[in-house]
Amino acid sequence: MLNIDHKIEPAHLEQKIQNFWELSGKKILSIEREYDPAKGAPVFTIDGKYTTRGWTEWTQGFQWGSAILQYDATGDAAFLKIGRQNTVQHMAPHLTHFGVHDHGFNNVSTYGNLLRLMKEGRIEQDEWECDFYKVALKCSAAVQAKRWTNTSDGGGFIYSFNGPHSLFADTIRSLRILAIGYNLGHALLEDNDNKVSLLDRLIRHAKTTAKYAIYYGEGRDAYDAWGRVAHESIFNVNDGRYRCPNSQQGYSPFSTWTRGLAWVMCGYAEQLEFLDTLQAEELTPFGGKALLESLMLKAAQASCDFYIDQTPTDGIPYWDTGAPFLYKLGAYLDRPSDPDNDYEPVDSSAAAIGAQGLLRLGHYLGIKGKSKEGERYRQAGLTVLNSLLDKPYLSENDAHQGLILHSIYHRPNGWDAVAPGQKIPNGESSMWGDYHMREAALYVQRMSRNEPYLVFWHKND
Repeated sequence: MLNIDHKIEPAHLEQKIQNFWELSGKKILSIEREYDPAKGAPVFTIDGKYTTRGWTEWTQGFQWGSAILQYDATGDAAFLKIGRQNTVQHMAPHLTHFGVHDHGFNNVSTYGNLLRLMKEGRIEQDEWECDFYKVALKCSAAVQAKRWTNTSDGGGFIYSFNGPHSLFADTIRSLRILAIGYNLGHALLEDNDNKVSLLDRLIRHAKTTAKYAIYYGEGRDAYDAWGRVAHESIFNVNDGRYRCPNSQQGYSPFSTWTRGLAWVMCGYAEQLEFLDTLQAEELTPFGGKALLESLMLKAAQASCDFYIDQTPTDGIPYWDTGAPFLYKLGAYLDRPSDPDNDYEPVDSSAAAIGAQGLLRLGHYLGIKGKSKEGERYRQAGLTVLNSLLDKPYLSENDAHQGLILHSIYHRPNGWDAVAPGQKIPNGESSMWGDYHMREAALYVQRMSRNEPYLVFWHKND
């Protein structure tokens, strides 16, 4: 299990983080020079060069969003120009993409970050530009909310690109777009001008995910364990009843794909923070603030506890906790992760996402007067980040366009590159892993410097 460093502080990572941003800038500029956007969004690297992989175009926002985060962290205006211009030039189709559940990834990473920076006074104030970002985010939120399936228990969910029967664990983090749309005063209008609350859909999706995708050791099935996460939950679209767990990118419905686990960790921690900004009367129609906080906190703590327990000592997990050849590694949870082993790959992108979930949950518990409880998660997050900021995970080779090495995309489909002489995929990077590592590094940098706390939302004014 994760060996939590209880002494490490954000300031201790300052030098590593500055080195990280120096490397990060070089990677962004290399992709900007060499990658042809006409090929589609860059997804993951092969032999150190970013390539595309058609499934959905869910990673393009991470490409331009990375440049925006680079500006946020360093103040280098060249990266703001890259992020801003490419958002305007390339991201409009993502605003009205009715075929995906990824609006909170693509559009919050670009339009959302730009609006946040303007609201923070980090970029020049321009009323028309500000309104442009707001309209884009409102549009994206409504399109995401339209992708809806009602369930037989009165709940519902934003369905995945697989269709109306499919709830993905990933989407909990994509709820960010509904939160932003709601804060901007927007709603979804359906037939006969029926007005649908974006907050209603956010909360119902969060409830459904917590109920069906996350396990709490309460005997739901023979493999029920505190914090286990099913990547996909299947529903009968004729009557809205839950049918079974499933997995698209994990090993099985009854094991835990660790990137799906990380999405849940980060998504619920962020939503707890967002929920805390709302007035009690806004949440009364949904059972009240205390009930919702309790539900989301249970989901966040369960998933974070599972991560801590099922991850090697350095905090970098293998791609699935039930991967079939993990047993050949022996006591793999009692030592640091080994990306060069012959049997099962690690997934550094899960670590980058999960680290932020641990950090945010720790912070949330701290402000709620549970500092001792929160300290465990906070220190766990810093421990994971510390591992990612060093070898063998930080990519120091300028010829390699990836920033964080040993990321996995789709192990069951065999989409990840296996280098000559290797038996499993390793040594490559992903656009989502690199972006979320930048986000986590920025989060901790702000903590270290006592700068404004990093959040995704902003109140309308």
